Amino acid sequence: MVTVADDIPEELRPAASAALKWVNEERGAAFKLTGVVDADEALAAPADEAIEFGLVLCEDEMCLREQVRVERQDGRFQVSAVEAAPSLIPPLLDPPQGVRRDWLDRVLGKHEFAVLLVYRGLW
Repeated sequence: MVTVADDIPEELRPAASAALKWVNEERGAAFKLTGVVDADEALAAPADEAIEFGLVLCEDEMCLREQVRVERQDGRFQVSAVEAAPSLIPPLLDPPQGVRRDWLDRVLGKHEFAVLLVYRGLW
C-alpha cells in the first residue's frame, strides 16, 4: 500500500533533501519538497543499504511524484531515479491545499471564474 507522509520524518530528511537537490539539478527546476511517499518502508531498511522512496514535489501550480533510490557513500548521498510502472505513480499530482489556493488566487485575479477538473489525482 502506498502511503504519503506530509511531515517528513527527521531520520529521512537528509536523504530527502539530497534527493530534492538532485532532482532540481537534473531538471533545472526549483521544486519544493511537500511530502514523502512510503517513508515507513525507507526507515525500516538497514542503515547500510540503499533506500527507495517517493518525493512529492511542487513548483508553481505543477506537482509531481518522483521515485528515487538514495545510497550513502563516504558520508555523501548518491541519488538516482527509479523506474516505476506508469499506472502506479501518476506523473502529475493535485498540489497540496496551500499551493492550490495560491494558484486559484492568481487565476481568479485575472478571470471571473475558474473550472477545475480533477481526475485520479491529476488536475
